[in-house]
Amino acid sequence: MARDGAQGVGEIRSPNPIQNTQERGGPPIRSTPTWGRPDGVRFGRVISEISGVKDGARWTLSSARSPACQWCLNRLEIRGRSNAARQAEIDLFDRYINRLDPQTHSESFETASQLEMATSPGRKTKVRTPETQQLLTLEQKWDVAQSVHKQMTEDLKRAKDHSERELDNYKATLEEADIHLAEVKKECCQFDRDICKALRDKKSVTMSAEKVIRYIEDKVRAKENLIEKLYQKNAALLAYKKKLQIQLKQQEEMGEGLTALDFEQLKFGNMKCRKRLDEQNLKHMELKLLAGKTLHVLNSVKEKLQTLTHESDVLSSDIALRMKILVKIEEETKQAEEERNKAEALNRKLRGQLADFHVPHVLQYIKVKESHGQLQKSVKEWERKVEIAEMALKTHTKSWAKLRIAAGARPVPARHAAIDAGLYVF
Repeated sequence: MARDGAQGVGEIRSPNPIQNTQERGGPPIRSTPTWGRPDGVRFGRVISEISGVKDGARWTLSSARSPACQWCLNRLEIRGRSNAARQAEIDLFDRYINRLDPQTHSESFETASQLEMATSPGRKTKVRTPETQQLLTLEQKWDVAQSVHKQMTEDLKRAKDHSERELDNYKATLEEADIHLAEVKKECCQFDRDICKALRDKKSVTMSAEKVIRYIEDKVRAKENLIEKLYQKNAALLAYKKKLQIQLKQQEEMGEGLTALDFEQLKFGNMKCRKRLDEQNLKHMELKLLAGKTLHVLNSVKEKLQTLTHESDVLSSDIALRMKILVKIEEETKQAEEERNKAEALNRKLRGQLADFHVPHVLQYIKVKESHGQLQKSVKEWERKVEIAEMALKTHTKSWAKLRIAAGARPVPARHAAIDAGLYVF
């Protein structure tokens, strides 16, 4: 903005140095470009490349990307950015001028012209025509930008305050609406509880109108009492406000009547209070440090206590497990002791038997063994004889039964036949 401001608002200079030299009144300069053509031919070539037509024929994309076309496009882009910056500057100046009064505007321009004449005493003063543009200096541009920035900041602050007030009003309105809605819901519940339930009952239909009127009168009376209480409270608050205003005014009047000695006394008292406050702050810092150390020690002790508690829990569980094992071992010991006593008793008995045992003579043993063998042999013989007798009994029983059947008599059971034969014993 500062670089463009030196040229003035709305003043456009050509980026071509040849054209600038000719505008300043210098001799015409012919410059040959790097590709060996004069400016007129070069400019025509560039225009033809931009339009895409030469001698009635369409150029290709590669010809449109020649250095001349690129140079012209770059200059157009630079000029567009410069125009955008100047347009922003013009908008800023318009905003500043619209905020000024016409008299202030004329005075500022007169002051600027006087300063310009004073800064160039050696030059000849030229008579300015109405068509001549007045350029602003950098200081004036800075003042304009600063004033516009300040005004915009104030506008933003006012808009923010206004929006905050509106937001507070909306919040208060919403809160009031919520309170009113809660009161309406409460009244509806009370009306439903006191009146509607009675109306649903058929016995109280005759008293419904009187009850509704009485209910409404009670509610109106309660609202009037509440309004009176609020009026009284408001009056008390207004009186308290007036009292505070009177006290504040008296304090201001007393403050105006203070002398230098009073200020010195207040200053001395302030110094004492500050010194005492510093001492209290030092004590407070010391107590804070002591509290920090104590807290650190307490945390360490807590950690130790937690560790010891954990170890104690582990040891308690181990002790309980060992106690269970000990009880089990004691039971096993008692059982083993009983078994040992039984074994000792059996051992004593066997030892007594061994002590009283007398081995017989060999010949006697042989005789007893021989008699035992004969007895076993005789038992086997008798068992064989019994088996043979039973078989013979069965055969005779069957034949007897056949004979009885043949004779037409009833067959006798085998048990009866055995009894008759004397072979069955009860």
